[in-house]
Amino acid sequence: MPEPTRLAGLHSWLLTQTAAQASRLVNEGFASADARGYHFRVLATLDEHGPASQAALGRRSGIHLSDLVAAINELADRGFVERSPDPGDRRRNIVTVTAAGREQLARLERQLADVQERLLVPLTGPERAELATLLGKLLGYHRMSS
Repeated sequence: MPEPTRLAGLHSWLLTQTAAQASRLVNEGFASADARGYHFRVLATLDEHGPASQAALGRRSGIHLSDLVAAINELADRGFVERSPDPGDRRRNIVTVTAAGREQLARLERQLADVQERLLVPLTGPERAELATLLGKLLGYHRMSS
């Protein structure tokens, strides 16, 4: 059943409905690799920024500390990250991505590439670039104003 016309023209409605579809596709893609979105965010952050304390990792990845600890535990249990005492402060742990973690990150990146293709299939290359630019502009503005 189609949505009411009043909704079909609202940018906020279109964005939230598209985001819901994107989220479903991403979750399915990660589940097929036995992973969750937080796993990707932790591994990508560590790979890009290097070893970090849990607090720094939380800030860099945007993951709340309680969710971050659970994700780190899951990743450590699978050998994708290691914790070691911080030489400068033995009360703090440093989290480091392992070689197996980098391999998992590569698998997750392949899943995300597939998801991007499935999500954006009706758009041309230039339309995809324009969409990314516009969404980035919106997100940047609202991050700065909140």
